[in-house]
Amino acid sequence: MKKIIKRKPRRRMTPRARSTLLKNAKIDYKNLDLMIRAVTPNGKIMSRRFTGATNKQQRDLTKAVKRAKFLGLVPVGSTKRF
Repeated sequence: MKKIIKRKPRRRMTPRARSTLLKNAKIDYKNLDLMIRAVTPNGKIMSRRFTGATNKQQRDLTKAVKRAKFLGLVPVGSTKRF
């Protein structure tokens, strides 16, 4: 006799809240409010899933954040010291 294996029911993915940073915002490295909101406290750039950006907007945002970090306008990493 074969054993009947019961599988767990699949959990449905719940939609995540998007913060829509780019609602009619100009993506530029000089727009510091947008740059700071698009970066986590550790200095990482948020993904499209959290920013609510399109693919092209996310690429432009990434370039702008990297440029702002290089110029010293946005903190590069964490301000905490361990």
